Amino acid sequence: MVPTAQPSGKMIASPEMCFYCFDVLYCHLYSLEQPRAPSFSNEAFPLFVTWKIGRDFRLRGCIGTFDAMNLHSGLREYSITSAIKDSRFNPISKDELPRLHVSVSILRHFEDGNDFMDWEIGVHGIRIEFLNDHGSRRTATFLPEVAPEQGWDHIQTIDSLLRKGGYKGPVTPELRRSIRLTRYQSEKVSVSYQEYLNMWRAPRYGDLASSGGGSGMYGATASDGHC
Repeated sequence: MVPTAQPSGKMIASPEMCFYCFDVLYCHLYSLEQPRAPSFSNEAFPLFVTWKIGRDFRLRGCIGTFDAMNLHSGLREYSITSAIKDSRFNPISKDELPRLHVSVSILRHFEDGNDFMDWEIGVHGIRIEFLNDHGSRRTATFLPEVAPEQGWDHIQTIDSLLRKGGYKGPVTPELRRSIRLTRYQSEKVSVSYQEYLNMWRAPRYGDLASSGGGSGMYGATASDGHC
């Protein structure tokens, strides 16, 4: 389990959120009833759910929302949306479950940037607004971990984000200066499928499953959220 948090304020993200995402996806893939409401906070925050696979942590889906959503319904929705509706990838299958890792990112501390360079690599995620080749307004985002994972500097990150947002023309200094940038920070927690199984098999969760007659940490019973 890998939690990371910003130094200011209380920690919102928790491993239980990742366990819940695994529960939701498992129940969806096996056509079981969805899990009952979890016990972690149900405050409203913008959030993203990211699925990766294998030892190389290859991206399999990442979708979220900048609108504040109650965490229970938001994680339930984006656990599935990011797993099966990310247009960059095929839907996640049952066979992939044992190799999956899930991350929950809770987005906080939004600030307007003075320009496209006004953010810190490894600290801020960024959301940009720009006009595409046809004059339509577009938006795109990278979570805080993307730039350091890729080894990008500020300009490489901005240029890659423009391409992600669908800009196909030449990226010029004028275009970069026209960007409206919002920076934000996130709390991120990550859990592997094996960690999910280990926690589910722990006595307190085993008791939940046996008393509830169900499958999954939060007692789902059998019926027989791009970054």
